[in-house]
Amino acid sequence: MKQKPRRLLDRCYLRDPSWVSLQDRASVLSSEQLEALGEALLDLSSVRDLEAWFATNS
Repeated sequence: MKQKPRRLLDRCYLRDPSWVSLQDRASVLSSEQLEALGEALLDLSSVRDLEAWFATNS
């Protein structure tokens, strides 16, 4: 289950320079947090949105 949200994140944000630090943050999420992130990805439209998600869910 952990790989699916990570693949989606890579696909959406790989070209963004800040992705490396976000990738580190994603790597320490619990299974429940990753599942929530996978659902949230449908509503996120920018790296700023993703950073805000991490700020409230980590």
